[in-house]
Formats: sequence, C-alpha cells, structure tokens
Amino acid sequence: MSSSTPAGRWREAFVAYARHPRVRAMLLLGFASGLPFPLVLTTLSARLRLAGIDRATIGYFSLVGLAYSLKFFWSPLVDRLSLPLLHRLGRRRSWMLLAQAGVVAGLIGMAVHDPAASAETIAWLAVVTAFASATQDIAIDAWRIEAAANEWQGEMAAAYQVGYQLALIASGAGALLTASSAGWSAAYLTLTACFAVGPLTVLLIPEPELSMDRATLAQEARVVAFVERSAHWPGALRDAAAWLIGAVVCPFVDFFNRQGLRIGLPILALVVTYRLNYMTMGVAANTFYLDLGYTLDQIALVSKVYGVLMTLAGALAAGALVKRYGTAKTLLAGALLLTAANLFYAVVATRAGHPPALAWLAAAISLDNVGNGIAGTAFIAYLSALTSTAYTATQYALFGTLWSLPAKSLASQWGRIVDAFGYPPFFVYTAAIGVPSLLLVLWLIRRQNREHAAHGP
Repeated sequence: MSSSTPAGRWREAFVAYARHPRVRAMLLLGFASGLPFPLVLTTLSARLRLAGIDRATIGYFSLVGLAYSLKFFWSPLVDRLSLPLLHRLGRRRSWMLLAQAGVVAGLIGMAVHDPAASAETIAWLAVVTAFASATQDIAIDAWRIEAAANEWQGEMAAAYQVGYQLALIASGAGALLTASSAGWSAAYLTLTACFAVGPLTVLLIPEPELSMDRATLAQEARVVAFVERSAHWPGALRDAAAWLIGAVVCPFVDFFNRQGLRIGLPILALVVTYRLNYMTMGVAANTFYLDLGYTLDQIALVSKVYGVLMTLAGALAAGALVKRYGTAKTLLAGALLLTAANLFYAVVATRAGHPPALAWLAAAISLDNVGNGIAGTAFIAYLSALTSTAYTATQYALFGTLWSLPAKSLASQWGRIVDAFGYPPFFVYTAAIGVPSLLLVLWLIRRQNREHAAHGP
C-alpha cells in the first residue's frame, strides 16, 4: 500500500509509535503530564460545586491554574540547575522525578480532605499539586526536544498529545464516574495510583545527550562578555547575574533578533489573545452543565469521554489542514469554530432550569471540542515554529506564560459575570473576547501571503 494514500500514512504513523522507544515513552509521559490538570481545575470545580461551594469562590479556585501560566519564571532553574542527590539520574529525569513526587503528595492530600470542611486546605494542596505538575511539564518538554532528532519531533509531539488526551479522559470522566459510585476520596486515590506510570517511565528512559549548537554559542557570547566586563564584582553576584543573562535575557533578545520589533510585537499579541475565549469558557463548563441539570454520569459520558474523542478528531483534522493550507489558515479555522461554539452555548444556556435533551449538549461539545482540537494543535505548531532551538525550554515556557496568564486571570472572574448577568451573556462575552485574535490571525495570513508573493512560487 502506497504511503501517499490516507491508509498508508496512518499505517506509517502507527509504525512510528511501535518502533521508536522514545516515542512510546512520550505517550506515557504525556499521560503523566495531563493527569493532574483536571484534578486541580475542572474536575475539582465539579467537586467543589457538589460540596456546596458558591460559583464566585469556585471561580477564584481557577487561579490555581496560574502555576501553569507562570512556569516561565522558574523554567530557567529546571533548564540549568542540577539537583543534589538526584543529579545522577540526569538533569531532565531528576527534575521530572522530583516534580512527580510533589504531584503524588498533593493528590493524596486532596483525597483525604473534604472541601466542605477544609476549603482553604484544599486550595493550598491544589496550588502545590499544580506547581509540581507545571514543573514536570517544563522537564518533559525539554526531554521531548532533546531526546529525539528533528525528524522525529512530529511523532514525539503527537505521542504527547495522545497521552495527554487519554489522561484527560481518566481524570475527567474516570474521576467523575468513580466519585459517583465510591466518593471523591476514592476517585483521587485511584487517579494517584494511575499517575505512577510517570515515575516508572522516568526510571526506565535514558537521559538525553546535550550538545550546544552555534546559535546557542552566539547567544552565550553575551554572558562571556558580561563576565569579562564585571571582573571586579564579587564572585557570587557576578555568577548570579551571568546566569540570569544567559537563562532569561538571552531568550528574549534572541526572539526579537529573529523577528524584529515591528513583526515581533504583533506576534506576541497573537500569542496572548489566541486562547482567551476557550480558556475563559473552559473553567465554567462543568459548573454550567451541573446548573443546567445534567448528572455526573451524563457529564462524564458526553463531556469527558465523547468530548475528548472530538478533541482528538479535531487534532487529527488539524494535521491535514496544516499540511494542506498552512498553520495560519488552520489557526483561523480553529478560532472561528470556537467563536461559533461559544455562541451556540449561549443558545443552550437560554434553556437553564429546563434541561435540554442530551443531544443539545453533545452538539455543543462537538463544535467546541473539534474547534479546540484544531485551534490547540495549530497553536502548538505555531509556537514551536517561533521557538529557537538555542532556548527551546525557556522560550516555549515564555510563550506559555504569555498566552495562559491573561486567559487564566480573565477566567477567574467567570463566576461573578454569571452571577451578575447570567449564562447567555457570559457566552456572548467569551465569543467577543476572541475577536482580537481573529484580526491578528488575518494580519498573519496577509503578511505570509505578501512574503510568498515577494519570494515567488
């Protein structure tokens, strides 16, 4: 069968997973990366609502997700600092293992506390778990990039996404179904046991071999020049400043050296705004479904299983769209679908108090999750293309901070908006905040078309 046919391409993709041990490992690391996320955000919001916590307070709990948004600030430590004792495992594996220990401790703590009686304790445990999980993500991203050659990075990223989405099913639908039958403590302890796949994988995978390319050497020359100019400084202060320049300043300088200020600033504006509407709506989803009158079992089936499958379908479609039409046009398609999904949710929300048929929920989730699969995959591809191989981990974390910090901050206020205006205006609002990103994507498409015209076919 020719590899040029759709069936041939599918066969080659699955063979890639089977024959490359680091791609297989990436599936498991993706699972470990995705598992804690719902347990400190969306699944936790359902647990809090059923414990009688008000919507405004649940909205503030979404600030826990800022740990994922702020990881740039400690990513240079993960990128460069060797851990005592654990350093024999290698820098990437040691940081993964330490972070995973923090995730396990946090999840067990959340399992044994009742939010109705200890809401503040649950909040702090969620913060610890999210911080450890975000640190694990930094180390996994670095391992993914360094552990395989460039020609395997597509398969590595795809394996990560598959593992991550499967984890969302486990900690979304799996947690809700377990909680429905056995209680929340059992749900969190069961998912903690599933998370053991992460540390076991870390103990089995090799540490990647590091090499410094010419681009890195050129950037690090700034550090050498600084050390020479500051020879009269106290040694500890000079070393700390040199480390800060190499770890933090050089990645910023590198981006604007490559893009220029006139192009770089609109690109950063696109990074900041592209995920605003999806993230703002996403934290409200479980509470919205419960307020409509759906049961935990219905939410688990339609949102956490069927919905994740729709996200995977959107991600697969995005791969074909990027190849056929390019990343920018695929970004546009995803953003338009998410805007339409938010407006459709506004229509569904008008039936609050009279639960619509489950088909309405399935239709809304189909549009939303397919759109998210396309938008999310295209966005990852776009950020990856922006990232320099000289500062992959730090720059990728920086882009993550730029898009998720504003989104999480806006999302934290969803409860107040719903309490003041109701769900229909809220979803119109989430659709409207996506308009700036649509305009910036159109700018990007126009700019790329001009560049193609200038360089010829």
